[in-house]
Amino acid sequence: MIGLAGTFYQIKADGVAYPVEDSVKTPFAVVSFFTPDDTLELDTADSYTQLKRHIDGLLPSQNIFYAIRIDGNFKYIKTRSVPGQQKPYPPLVEVVKEQSIFEFHDIDGTIVGFRSPDYVQGINVPGYHLHFITKDRNAGGHLLECRMQEVTLQIDHINNFFMALPHGGDFYRTDLAQDKKKDVEIVEKGTLRRGVEK
Repeated sequence: MIGLAGTFYQIKADGVAYPVEDSVKTPFAVVSFFTPDDTLELDTADSYTQLKRHIDGLLPSQNIFYAIRIDGNFKYIKTRSVPGQQKPYPPLVEVVKEQSIFEFHDIDGTIVGFRSPDYVQGINVPGYHLHFITKDRNAGGHLLECRMQEVTLQIDHINNFFMALPHGGDFYRTDLAQDKKKDVEIVEKGTLRRGVEK
């Protein structure tokens, strides 16, 4: 799911961005009212790793949250989405074995998401969690790789964190004490596909 300028989109396993009705529920979301503290032009980034290193060099601290928005033309974008699941819900590391991969070339669009501090491990994904959506809002997905040139980067420094938990139900009965760090790393990097770790 991608939230951008007050509108939410669900990127399904076909890669299409579907507008989300207000009545739709989600098991988890991270949202913020985006007010950029920094806006700058980024000349080039030849990989997702290089982009993250560049942004890290701009941040005043590793200990707060940041909302990220990047607009412009992207030479290459690689994203993924996973199919919808039914009860009993399998672990996400199993779900991504059936993920769909999408590649875009010379495409206008927006990357949005968050950088979270390491100490939120177990509550959220530490580090970067970014999504891409095309300028026409028709396609996108969870960002796996990118190359860009002459884009606008905006960063919102976030010094507060509020989390709402479910009332009862399956959440009360689920064992959340397991260490999922390795699974999260696999899921975030998109290295599992159809049972093969790359």
